[in-house]
Amino acid sequence: MNTPACWPAPVTLQGTHVRLEPLRADHAPALAEAVREGDLSGTWYTVVPTPDGMAAEIERRLGLQAAGSMLPFAVLDANAVPVGMTTYMNIDARFRRVEIGSTWLAKRVQRTALNTEAKWLLLRHAFEALDCIAVEFRTHRFNLQSRRAIERLGAQLDGILRHHQRTADGSLRDTCVYSITTPEWPTVHMHLRARLDAPTP
Repeated sequence: MNTPACWPAPVTLQGTHVRLEPLRADHAPALAEAVREGDLSGTWYTVVPTPDGMAAEIERRLGLQAAGSMLPFAVLDANAVPVGMTTYMNIDARFRRVEIGSTWLAKRVQRTALNTEAKWLLLRHAFEALDCIAVEFRTHRFNLQSRRAIERLGAQLDGILRHHQRTADGSLRDTCVYSITTPEWPTVHMHLRARLDAPTP
């Protein structure tokens, strides 16, 4: 199968609870406000941009998009208010693999249907439109909230890359690598739709 030169191409993904649209420089002010919720940039085991650094982070992600290694999205809530970022990253156009990562969300939308639907939209697009053979998720070994969230999606732990990277403070990071493969997608799809369609208690 031939792969377009720009793969994956920018796209807007619309759900009931969330809208994922191509990241733009003018998202910066609203995203700076969103990151202030819960002082997200102070979390030691993950990298979240500071309010003052938001414009530079958007520029960095757009630069990686231009280089073909990332497709960044702004995450908007049902009222079209930007509440976070997510990306396709570590893009492998030849073998059609992507990682969903570099994600952060305002405190008020964490562990809500918005987050579940955002992941479902990204996974559905990856498997059904981009014909990916696998989608990865990676997180710090000590980011237990992220690990549980990834596992709730139905992703399987492939392994732990020990001393994989150095963090900004110089400490060594062990990275947990999870994935969902093409044969697993139909079951994961049903699982996520069941969660999204369940009545709110």
